[in-house]
Amino acid sequence: MYDVVVIGGGPSGATAAEDLARSGKCVAMIDRDGRIKPCGGAIPPRAITDFLIPDDQLVAKVNTARMISPTGRKVDIPIENGFVGMVDRKDFDPFLRDRGKQAGADCFTGTFLRIDRDADQTAVVFRDKETGEDRSLQTKLIIGSDGARSKVAKAEVPGGDKIPYVIAYHEIIEAPALSVDYDPLRCDVIYDGAISSDFYGWIFPHGKSASIGMGTGIEGVDLKKATADIRATHGLTDCKTLRREGAPIPLKPMDKWDNGRDVILAGDAAGVVAPSSGEGIYYAMLGGRVAATAASAFLETGRSKDLQLARKLFMREHKSVFKVLGAMQNAYYRSDERRERFVSLCHDVDVQRLTFEAYMNKRLIKARPMAHLKIGIKNLAHLTRLVSETHV
Repeated sequence: MYDVVVIGGGPSGATAAEDLARSGKCVAMIDRDGRIKPCGGAIPPRAITDFLIPDDQLVAKVNTARMISPTGRKVDIPIENGFVGMVDRKDFDPFLRDRGKQAGADCFTGTFLRIDRDADQTAVVFRDKETGEDRSLQTKLIIGSDGARSKVAKAEVPGGDKIPYVIAYHEIIEAPALSVDYDPLRCDVIYDGAISSDFYGWIFPHGKSASIGMGTGIEGVDLKKATADIRATHGLTDCKTLRREGAPIPLKPMDKWDNGRDVILAGDAAGVVAPSSGEGIYYAMLGGRVAATAASAFLETGRSKDLQLARKLFMREHKSVFKVLGAMQNAYYRSDERRERFVSLCHDVDVQRLTFEAYMNKRLIKARPMAHLKIGIKNLAHLTRLVSETHV
């Protein structure tokens, strides 16, 4: 009998399993293994600090972000007083799972099938990868951290079958030499409707490799062609392709993260990816941590209401950030004219500083009211077309 069975061993599930195991709970983690999620791999300093990410997991330390407009204008934003770490999910996810195992979690490799219940027990049924046979784990509680199209969410939590998402696709290539188009210490973000009419494209350095990709929620878009276009425009066509990956990324946190009985969702399964940026690793790991906190409370008290603690803790700290990022995406991603205006705003030093202070520390910065006022006026001027789209 397990206290908790965690379904999915990505950053969210692995974090939940490790936290619970370290607190003395009897934990099992089931992961499919062998799957690498497409991901730019950026993690801010707060993630490195909060989750004790060792330096040897950082394949690059980025000090600049470049915003590229539909017309090709470029704005380089320095990352002051620090860096953004980059990880490769091929290595990062197994590292997190191993850490959970070392903390005491039992790890199984297989595919989740269903949750069985009767009057006496609850069991998670999965197909063991090695034997091909179905196995059953008895448990008191389940954490569903099995991704954006979560089978756990669909079966157990209201609204779990209706999470909006974009499809992300990227290609990992051998890193080219330093050039005007590629810098191993710079992340390039491409706001161009020809690449993605509702999201963006990216070029992110990973040390000896680089991630080139894009995302979209519009059906019928040729993701591979769009990525090939990014590579061609930036002189990366001839770089050797190491692997190709695609997956859905959720766009909005679910209204409910538990079934009021014995299931909590975490990470992409709960929809916790930041709007506008698509950032997911930090929020996934935090989602795993608050799920572990709620699980511990439930196991201690037996009150199903304590399962709600996961969402409450997460939204208490990050609801405002998600709201602002969502408004920004709705305002500026709808046309190339708006994207051009967004890149114009990025010229402003106050925009740069406030944006990266918020990103690095995961909270809105309120210490400079005059800067916020100036940015608000500039936003209004661009959104009402009082100024030209290239006005900075």
